[in-house]
Amino acid sequence: MRIVEALKEKGHIVAMTGDGVNDAPALKNSDIGVAMGVTGTDVTKEAADIVLADDNFASIVAAVEEGRGIYDNIRKYLLFLLSANIGEILLMFLAVIFSFPLPLLAVQILYVNLATDGLPALALGIDPPAQDLMRRRPRDPKLSIFSGLGYWIAGIALLMSSVMVYLFAHTLSSAGVLEARSVLFAAVILFELSFVFSCRSERQTIFRLGITGNKYLVAAVLWELTLLLLIMYTPSLAALFRLAPLRYADWLPVGLAGISGLVLAEASKVLVRKFRS
Repeated sequence: MRIVEALKEKGHIVAMTGDGVNDAPALKNSDIGVAMGVTGTDVTKEAADIVLADDNFASIVAAVEEGRGIYDNIRKYLLFLLSANIGEILLMFLAVIFSFPLPLLAVQILYVNLATDGLPALALGIDPPAQDLMRRRPRDPKLSIFSGLGYWIAGIALLMSSVMVYLFAHTLSSAGVLEARSVLFAAVILFELSFVFSCRSERQTIFRLGITGNKYLVAAVLWELTLLLLIMYTPSLAALFRLAPLRYADWLPVGLAGISGLVLAEASKVLVRKFRS
């Protein structure tokens, strides 16, 4: 107990292993109490946070890695979904402020959320663990799961809404509402499908991680891009979603707007790394 309390007073995250009744108070007082599942007493198992079913200390390392990986993936999932959805809300709000026509119709917003919040977000939730996962210091248990994500979410949401409003206004001035909505529809989907790759790590750039590190994410993005092209260029589907086929010239501004979130996120990682170093 004295060892555990001394380490906690110095700001350490303390794990304690034990199997006997006499170990129970120290297990209860530590941050992570680990009991032996085979030789441990019932009192010890009740006091512990983790029970080793095989009494193998190596299993502790595997459990910590699994837990850290799950926690990381939850943060990635939240970062992606909140950035995209808040950006969409701001887009609609800004359009109302500037007295523009409705940028996206209800059926279009529904599809955007279905396309981006579906398979890509699920694939992000099962992203492989980072290579430096077990070399990191333990996180502060007092910190919220949103800690450090607020700046990312706000920055990406503001960028997305401002870029998309400008793109919609520019297209609206040179074409009709139908064409402007079609351009915006494609740009929003491309923005979110490209930004999802940046959400794979809060520290490492995609050049270090590589695009193909999560094959499920790559497959999900390719599938959604294929569906986007089918919707845009199949007359019956375009009519259902009230869209007009994009001209070849439209894809350049759509593509530039679509990768803006990815570029900002990756540049921010580089700047943060240089600042910390």
